[in-house]
This record gives sequence, C-alpha cells and structure tokens, in this order.
Amino acid sequence: MNSQAAVESGTDPGGNAASTERQLLERFFAAVQRRDHETIASCYTEDATFEDIAFSLSGRSEIHAMWRMIAASDLRVTFVVEDASTQEGHARWTADYTFRAKPDAPGRPVHNELRSSFAFRDGRIARQVDESNALRWGMQALGPVRGVISTLLPFLRRRAARRKLDDFKARERQPR
Repeated sequence: MNSQAAVESGTDPGGNAASTERQLLERFFAAVQRRDHETIASCYTEDATFEDIAFSLSGRSEIHAMWRMIAASDLRVTFVVEDASTQEGHARWTADYTFRAKPDAPGRPVHNELRSSFAFRDGRIARQVDESNALRWGMQALGPVRGVISTLLPFLRRRAARRKLDDFKARERQPR
C-alpha cells in the first residue's frame, strides 16, 4: 500500500491503525508553524494545562492568550512528532524567534530546542509540558548576566513571563 492509500484508508504502510493523536500533533505543530493561534487553541481541552520554562498555565483561554502573543512574533518552527498513543505523545521541535522583554525593546535572536510531552483526553491535548535548556535560552534571550540569574532564580523568569502575558492581554483589550 502506498503512502497516499495509507492516508486514505486510515492505516500506515505497516498496516497499523493511523493515530488520531499523531494527526492531532501534526495539525497542532503545523498551526504553530503558521502562527495560527485559533487552530492551536482548538487542539486543547477546555481545562488543559501547559508548562514550560516560562509559563505554568491552566485552561484553554490562558493557553490561547499565550499562543496569541507568540503568534504576533516572528516565530519559525521545525518539528518531529516522535510518538503518539491514545494516552500520550512526544515531539521534538525548534523555535527560532526574536525575544523582546517589552514590545518596543530591542530584540535578541533565540534558537530554542524543545521536547514536548503531551497527555490526551477526548482527542485533544489535556496537558503539555515543554522542556528546554533554561540556561541556553536565558543567555540568548536575556544576555549572560540576566540569563544566568533567570536560570538560578526561575521564579523571576516566570514572574516576568506572566507580566509580559498580562500586558499583552491588556493591550488586546484596549480600543484601537
């Protein structure tokens, strides 16, 4: 069976049932590549959780706000879905973007390598945990001194990220 026939029949070339969750992750990361925050948000359950070196978020609306903020950037992404079952999945991806502490601040280029772990429920992402090298990220995004400090005192990094997201949401609410 060729690959196109495999897709149409719902099986992979080895004869295994195609994974709905794998398709979900492929759709999710393709939307991240396009910076399509609406499609990204639709991949999460209403009560989903998200955690990475900057954020610890609960609920689709908070996660969606983060992705809206990220979608407004110059994000470029490559990804590989490593595995997906009905319960969990994993992917490796790279994110290249310009980090700005504030919208009008000068930017610093960041190349972040991540590994994401997902838990699924009802065909959607119920939990996402992204792991990356906090020191490497901090050195790129914040410079040597602030980067080391943000690694040694992660609560400062999280507080700054939370403030940045809250400021973004406040700007969204302002009339134009």
